[in-house]
Amino acid sequence: MATHGGGPRPCHLLILLAAAALYSASSPAGAFYLPGVAPRDFQKDDELQVKVNKLSSIKTQLPYDYYFLDYCKPDAIKNSAENLGEVLRGDRIENSVYNFKMRRDESCKVVCRRHLSQEAAKNFKEKIDDEYRVNMILDNLPVVVPRQTREGSQTPSFEHGYRVGYKLKDDKYYINNHLSFKVLYHEDQTSPDARIVGFHVIPSSIKHEYGAWDDNNPTAQTCNANIKITPGSHTPQEVAPDAYVVFSYDVTFESSDIIWASRWDVYLLSSDSQIHWFSIVNSLMIVLFLSGMVAMIMMRTLYKDIANYNQLDNQDEAQEETGWKLVHGDVFRPPVHSGLLCVYVGTGVQFFGMTLVTMMFALLGFLSPANRGGLMTAMVLLWVFMGLLAGYTSSRLYKMFKGTEWKKITLKTAFMFPGIIFSVFFFLNALIWGEKSSGAVPFGTMFALFLLWFGISVPLVFVGSFLGFKQPAIEDPVKTNKIPRQIPEQAWYLQPAFAILAGGILPFGAVFIELFFILTSIWLNQFYYIFGFLFIVFVILIVTCAEITIVLCYFQLCREDYHWWWRAYLTAGSSALYLFAYAVFYFFNKLEITKLVSGILYFGYMLIISYAFFVLTGTIGFYACFWFVRKIYASVKID
Repeated sequence: MATHGGGPRPCHLLILLAAAALYSASSPAGAFYLPGVAPRDFQKDDELQVKVNKLSSIKTQLPYDYYFLDYCKPDAIKNSAENLGEVLRGDRIENSVYNFKMRRDESCKVVCRRHLSQEAAKNFKEKIDDEYRVNMILDNLPVVVPRQTREGSQTPSFEHGYRVGYKLKDDKYYINNHLSFKVLYHEDQTSPDARIVGFHVIPSSIKHEYGAWDDNNPTAQTCNANIKITPGSHTPQEVAPDAYVVFSYDVTFESSDIIWASRWDVYLLSSDSQIHWFSIVNSLMIVLFLSGMVAMIMMRTLYKDIANYNQLDNQDEAQEETGWKLVHGDVFRPPVHSGLLCVYVGTGVQFFGMTLVTMMFALLGFLSPANRGGLMTAMVLLWVFMGLLAGYTSSRLYKMFKGTEWKKITLKTAFMFPGIIFSVFFFLNALIWGEKSSGAVPFGTMFALFLLWFGISVPLVFVGSFLGFKQPAIEDPVKTNKIPRQIPEQAWYLQPAFAILAGGILPFGAVFIELFFILTSIWLNQFYYIFGFLFIVFVILIVTCAEITIVLCYFQLCREDYHWWWRAYLTAGSSALYLFAYAVFYFFNKLEITKLVSGILYFGYMLIISYAFFVLTGTIGFYACFWFVRKIYASVKID
């Protein structure tokens, strides 16, 4: 239901909620859990298997497979089932040598010994230099490293994943080869079952001492029940060619008051809620200011103008009219490149539908971070199915412009925007592949994306176009003159370039604070799960885009300039320029990216995001202006 081509309808939500209620009634505890995130109960001594995810770094933004480095490997490496979103994010979830028994503490346990080759030592040193972190998962919970809490702060804070190693002032590299795990569990008072609610690790570096080595029964004198290994308590293990590195771990289990439903709170805890509220208040002030201007135009000027104009009986008086009424015979004249405008408006409606439905599902809790890759998968699938709306709206607009080549417009709608995005994505993917990163999308997934595009999206665009073109053409409220009217000289502040650039400032101003948090979650490896705030900001963005376009469109028509079609689209769409400029500022002020490939990746992905934002905001502005112009000219009696 989430990916229905016809867009969100009340019946779909009712079906979803009904399914939720039915599932809730049939589940043993009477609780409703979303797919893939239902709790698992463990009894004492049940097997717990730690899975390993990618190695990630905020300095390079290039993820690597865990086994790219010479870590201990299980007998057979198995990939867990991945969805499309996980593959696109570069997640590679595999089994590991770290296996526990539920609620059974283990003191230091040796896992294996690795002999570092020249290549392996070089890889470890590079990853330590680039501050790579190891990501692990236990019962769908990512591992976190406790941070030192600030003075006066009651809430504990955590870092995602642990560092591969560290470099000291002596220019020597040391590997974190001992892991002290702590598993938090919540006991069920009525049964012997318990649920895992926390997964912490403290990494240490230790040069293990051992006698004769036996691979089948690895032991070390520095790894036994009497020795507690903590960071800095022992001689660290240096990374060097031909060095032998012994990997070990210990695990403790601790009962916790945290209930299973709240176990993600430590990952999602936002200490910046005040900033979000400030952002919303700031945006609302912009909206109120614009709403006041629109109301003033509509109430004082327009209704007065329309009333006066409709009372004119004397033809001589009518000849002396000025302002927006003068251009009634040209205001609905099709613009230059009208076909291209139809394509962009259709694509914008497709993007708007995808964004709206994704947010609704996020608000309902269907896209929780526990369901890894869910958000990305939902966005791709919704984009594909919303092709129906893209085809329908572009052909309806094209028919209004009295166009006849609807198949040509349909092909452009189906291929232009996805083609540009896919070309940039393919180029970036080639760069990632050249770096041997796990972030490179495999050939099979690339083929699946092509299949979604050509097999589902393109046919749906054609179906939508066919249905749209079959509808009667949208009638203009006033007739268009055969000869175009000459446009008088415009003031400097109403020149297209200036007006368009000025129009983009306020929509960007309404979202830029929230944009900071979104960029932080994408590029600084944080979780973003404040979709409530995001939805409010999205609604404010829609209203701001609509109102600023209407205001500037009215000023333009008053100056007898009737070329409003493209101007309306570009006025709201120009906010994407400010978004990209902010991305440049963010890159130099907040990120520590030094590698050329990583920089190209950042700007490549931000270019895709900015282009998508342009299409989304431009379409909102266009439709607001389209409604406004039709409304005011329909209210005027034209002989």
